[in-house]
Amino acid sequence: MTTQREATVEEYTAQALRFLEQSDAEFAAGDTRQGAEKLYGAACQIVIAASKQRGWGHKSHRDNKNATSRLADEYHDQFLLTGFAAAEKFHIHFFHGSLEDYEIAVDRPGVKRYVQRMVDLVEAYATD
Repeated sequence: MTTQREATVEEYTAQALRFLEQSDAEFAAGDTRQGAEKLYGAACQIVIAASKQRGWGHKSHRDNKNATSRLADEYHDQFLLTGFAAAEKFHIHFFHGSLEDYEIAVDRPGVKRYVQRMVDLVEAYATD
């Protein structure tokens, strides 16, 4: 039986940034569904990094939502809630193609800012 090692906080963070780049490439190519899923994936990877860093559960969507709420409380930053909620819209779009072009144009930059804000928090927490 092979045992897989779990990724480190740094690896989850790096994957979040890779997914952001891949998302931009997919959107530029016109594939909004793949771009959306990579954008959502970036948000999840960075939440997992923050959760792992703090010793919180990080194995499910519910864990990600709970962590997002805890982080918003910890930093007194409601943008962390709205940023992750916007990312969830992109996950839904992956399956259903449900976002209009204007919704993508409005919400995509916010999700990218959310991921970068979370990267900054993870990096700052590591140095505290």
